[in-house]
Amino acid sequence: MPDRAVEDFPIFPLSLVALPHEFVPLHIFEPKYRTMFAEVLATESEFGIVRSTEDGLAPVGCACEVAKIIERMDDGRLNVLTRGTRPFRIIVEQDDLPYPAATVEFLQDVAEVTDDDAVQAARDAYAELVVQATESDPDLDDIAAKSAFEMAATVDFGLDAKQGLLALRSENARMRLATRLFRAATKRLDFVERAQAKARSNGKVRFG
Repeated sequence: MPDRAVEDFPIFPLSLVALPHEFVPLHIFEPKYRTMFAEVLATESEFGIVRSTEDGLAPVGCACEVAKIIERMDDGRLNVLTRGTRPFRIIVEQDDLPYPAATVEFLQDVAEVTDDDAVQAARDAYAELVVQATESDPDLDDIAAKSAFEMAATVDFGLDAKQGLLALRSENARMRLATRLFRAATKRLDFVERAQAKARSNGKVRFG
């Protein structure tokens, strides 16, 4: 077992993928998760969001912290806003706690020389997406300070794409993947806008 292994780490299996820096609202209603969040809040500790599918849990998840309690109900239910902090790998799932848990290893990036071209391409693609989505110019200094995770956390990608990004241990590789994802998202937005324009002009949209 790795030296950095952490036992009894609370796990929240969901049909979603969280990224570091991403804000994720959650509604806590099942008794086992009420118990989990009571402990998380009491100890001000992290928990993990892990994508759950028919095949089981994804091997890599994202640790999260509770950023804000939105609503606390009398019956113990909670509405909370959580924020992704750091990726982890599940070593072994545990069933000895009153809520889902696992022994996990928090993941470190590989040491590498920054690929300036990859970084610039990602920032340019992100800036173009922001313009397309908001019709306003982004703050380029703000974008220049963002990591791949920080940029990607503000965009709604498909789950497979987000899981792939979360699993990468190279910032250069994340920047390259983020570039492709940002460009694809911009193309989708452009297609929707052109389709809507055609629909407004003649009530029909042609495909192909």
